[in-house]
Amino acid sequence: MSDTPEIDVMLLLEGTYPYVSGGVSSWVHQIIGGFPELKFHCCFLGSREQDYGEPRYKMPSNVVGLTHHYLFSDSVLPPPRAQRGDPQTSVLVRELHERLRGQGSDVDGGRAARAQVLDRTLREMDHKLTLDDFLHSKESWRYLTEQYLERCTDPSFVDYFWTVRTMHTPIWTLAALARELPPAKVYHTISTGYAGYLGAVLAHRTGRPLVLSEHGIYTKERRIDLFSAQWISDNQPILERNAGDAGYFRELWIRLFESLGRMCYDAADPVVALYEANRLREIADGADPVTTCLVPNGINVPPFAATRSQRPEQPPLVMCLIGRVVPIKDVKTFIRAVRVASSRMPGLQGWIAGPEDENPDYARECHELAASLELGDTLQFLGFQKLVELLPKVGVVVLSSISEALPLVLLEGFAAGVPAVTTDVGSCRQLIEGLGDEDCALGEAGAVVGIADAQALGEACVALLSDPERYRRAQHAGIARVERYYTQPLMFGKYRAIYEDALARSAGAQRPRGYIASVIREGRPLPEPTPAGLASDIGRG
Repeated sequence: MSDTPEIDVMLLLEGTYPYVSGGVSSWVHQIIGGFPELKFHCCFLGSREQDYGEPRYKMPSNVVGLTHHYLFSDSVLPPPRAQRGDPQTSVLVRELHERLRGQGSDVDGGRAARAQVLDRTLREMDHKLTLDDFLHSKESWRYLTEQYLERCTDPSFVDYFWTVRTMHTPIWTLAALARELPPAKVYHTISTGYAGYLGAVLAHRTGRPLVLSEHGIYTKERRIDLFSAQWISDNQPILERNAGDAGYFRELWIRLFESLGRMCYDAADPVVALYEANRLREIADGADPVTTCLVPNGINVPPFAATRSQRPEQPPLVMCLIGRVVPIKDVKTFIRAVRVASSRMPGLQGWIAGPEDENPDYARECHELAASLELGDTLQFLGFQKLVELLPKVGVVVLSSISEALPLVLLEGFAAGVPAVTTDVGSCRQLIEGLGDEDCALGEAGAVVGIADAQALGEACVALLSDPERYRRAQHAGIARVERYYTQPLMFGKYRAIYEDALARSAGAQRPRGYIASVIREGRPLPEPTPAGLASDIGRG
């Protein structure tokens, strides 16, 4: 019986598909459906089981397996018991922590040193350096107290103790998960973070290729989350804090995520970004420039194009935020912008089309804000909507987010003939105004305003909706841009080349590091697909 893995691509998914709806999950679903000849296995990493409900997506038939792992579940912890610990393994723990603190992060020497420490650590985790040792041994306690006295600027040892345990436990549990997962020919992580670390571990253990597709920059988004997190203790006296001081424990988390990101960047080839600014950010965060490339999102244009005939002659007086009701979307700024816009344009409505269950407290605050502004029927919370039914009724798609990558909803709106007003985050300016002379010549598909500026956001919507000629130009620019640069066939063509390259390397083909990334980055013709497709013998070896 052959031990060749029957899984072509294992997707490593942290907090997304299939249990959380949104742009990243929609993209994952799109990729799986776009390659029906490949067998996918989904490995979902979540926080705790009780934080998730039923799947939001019906997985296609080419998904042959689904694994769940909950990073912060008590069930992953061994029962407490006294452990002496091995002095030799404590040396390895020290080396690992030096790397996690970011030392040795220069591009070449740092990468080699990190790989060496990771390899040694993984070998020891199989034998001596267990999670039990980390949590309960005298050696671990000695090292923890030593580090607290030497480095910690927060007065609470109790908070330090539990923070370090919580942060680092997944490093062990994910290494154990990597030993239990079914084998795959290619691993594909959709972020760095814990999923990216798991990808790095799997790549080291199996020698199989790892592909990284980063939508947002994980470390940047976690930094935003951590600055607003209420569950992280900050025991520094208020008069001693500096404006913008993250606090010691927040910085611990940030450094951990930066280090896990470097491990993933080291192991991945290619490292795929959605737009140029993010590619440069990945390089600044430790990615090898040789392995980086751009593959923008692409959408299935025809279903949205078919809705253009349903649009009324005059644009509907509706500004619509399409997205999850969560802080990173800054829905509160949108609500305030609706107040601004409706006071200038009687009859205008604001719609919020997206689920509210991911952060119920924030959703409740949004409803309370709308009530306090006395918006009444002017603002409607619609919940999840089918976009092909919603978009013909919308005048302008609005994104008030404080962080985005390359939002699919803007592309879908453009394809349906709906201009957009967005904050200046991620690739939004590129989508509205174009990138490069040829793209910019198509015109502006709406407007871009600053973050958290409700006044500017509302006024920009009014300016667009009240100027028929400008609105028409924005419609045409959006349609032309999405049809020329952001189609599903363009995206699938590049990912087909990426998967064929990875499957060939998995089967033993020798390629220089960064080969397929350089082909895509330099705009060279993509390799011709194999006659039998991706599931041919190229990946069966």
